[in-house]
Amino acid sequence: MPKASEVKKNTAIEHNGSVVMIKDISRSVPQGRAGGSLYRMRMYDVVTGAKIDETFKDVDMLKLADLTRRDVMFSYIDGDEYVFMDNEDYTPYNLNKEAIADELLFINEETTGIQVIIIDGSAVALELPSSVELEVVETDPSIKGASATSRTKPAVLSTGLTVQVPEHISTGDVIKVNTAESKFMGRGDK
Repeated sequence: MPKASEVKKNTAIEHNGSVVMIKDISRSVPQGRAGGSLYRMRMYDVVTGAKIDETFKDVDMLKLADLTRRDVMFSYIDGDEYVFMDNEDYTPYNLNKEAIADELLFINEETTGIQVIIIDGSAVALELPSSVELEVVETDPSIKGASATSRTKPAVLSTGLTVQVPEHISTGDVIKVNTAESKFMGRGDK
């Protein structure tokens, strides 16, 4: 069982008798209080979708939920459902658009390394690879002779995500983006 200080976003834990997915974690260190940090976690009940905000001490023990991860590819959209296909047995997994809104900013038909998280036979969340490659669809014109380390400018990517990129990047370039921090990592390999 991990301590509250050891869990990361998109971890499923058992909390008050139900399985919840941790969507956001903020750490605070109270002033004048002996002891460790506090971890405020925003969680969602995987069955009902209910939002739960809870604060844990860094030493609180959390019970990991019993879950399975499957490698999938984005397949198609069906109304408000996004359908992902299992890479091995082609099982389709449907996830509601609202439940995966943050992750959708990093996904297109070519994105590899996506995993769907399954609890009790139901797909409940997506886990992204650490980086993805996306095309720049809109940014200010590149500045000739701009050094790679100079100022940055905003770039809108094919998924609607906006990231800061160096001035030498132009529309049409494929770039690598860190999914945890939404940060530019370099040009893509494509």
